[in-house]
Amino acid sequence: MPNRHSPDVVIIGAGVVGAACAYYAARSGLTVAVVDRGPVAGGTTGAGEGNLLVSDKEAGPELDLALLSTRLWRELSAALPPETEYEPKGGVVVASDEPALKALRSFAEDQRAAGVTAAEIPADRLAELEPHLAPGLAGGFHYPQDAQVQPAQAAARLLAASGAALHLGEEVTAVLRGPSGAVRGVRTARRELLAPAVVNAAGTWGGEVARLAGAHLPVLPRRGFVLVTEPLPRVVRHKVYAADYIADVASGSAALQSSAVVEGTPGGPVLIGATRERVGFDRSLSTEALRRLAAQAAALFPVLAGVQVLRAYHGFRPYLPDHLPAIGADPRVPGLLHACGHEGAGIGLAPATGVLVAAALTGAEPPLDPAPFRPERDYGPADPVPPQEQQS
Repeated sequence: MPNRHSPDVVIIGAGVVGAACAYYAARSGLTVAVVDRGPVAGGTTGAGEGNLLVSDKEAGPELDLALLSTRLWRELSAALPPETEYEPKGGVVVASDEPALKALRSFAEDQRAAGVTAAEIPADRLAELEPHLAPGLAGGFHYPQDAQVQPAQAAARLLAASGAALHLGEEVTAVLRGPSGAVRGVRTARRELLAPAVVNAAGTWGGEVARLAGAHLPVLPRRGFVLVTEPLPRVVRHKVYAADYIADVASGSAALQSSAVVEGTPGGPVLIGATRERVGFDRSLSTEALRRLAAQAAALFPVLAGVQVLRAYHGFRPYLPDHLPAIGADPRVPGLLHACGHEGAGIGLAPATGVLVAAALTGAEPPLDPAPFRPERDYGPADPVPPQEQQS
């Protein structure tokens, strides 16, 4: 017979989103247990770059969530240990030609109306922000609100600060429900965690957890690679990417897409992302993806052309067809809440997600309208599912 424990809420997933949910639930006075089949940050969080971006989000619900998270991350940076490596470095988005710059200008105008700070930088002043950028660019925009954290440390420190009971290396095999269909906890091979609320923060496995609870959530994995260079002097000062990255983020295509996002780190290595492709949970190395990233990074920063790449790593973003996360209570299963489907923005959006989940758990007034993120919404048509995903 498994051991039985009875917190107020069980959170499935020890990534940064689950950690933020635990942190804000505990701050709301709830007792929390977190369960994960692996270690802290063992999934998407541990494979992330730590992006906290507003620059890549068009005006709308996701940008509102990002702006709230931007404020919350600043507050957390003062409350959490320095190991989280919060760095408000800002972002620079560059355009290769006039049509791309015009599109960026229109994009930034809409963002400004929503509360984003975006300053246009003419071509002859880009070097003031990034001295090693390639010549011949048409211009760009500076986004001082963009920042970065060390994602695995952020998750670990949020969990520690929450005081949650951690049950790592334990896969949830069942979501327990009572005679009325309401959630009453979860079961693992080692224990039953009895609680009136369960939060699905399982990332790319969020669809499977929803199924265990009797709900449907169309989460799919979207693979991405990151290159890590040898340690360098700070040759890249901001988070820098080309305008076509924004289109890649918004695309639902299953095909390989790549647009270099280049940034330095406090330790010296330069991180180079990002690719996107829907190949199920295929963990094989894609030399084409790595080749594209290296070529695009060198095109942005020629100084990187002769730099040694020490390693590459990859992970899977939890993708939902309409590109918005599922956050909040699921009316189809009383007591079940979701906090997943953030794709590549989960680290940046984690604090706001945690605040919304805590509000839903306690009946508090949410800081923004949660309706666009409701889990039972119509997610719209998805692209045809590739064979790899049909088999996964």
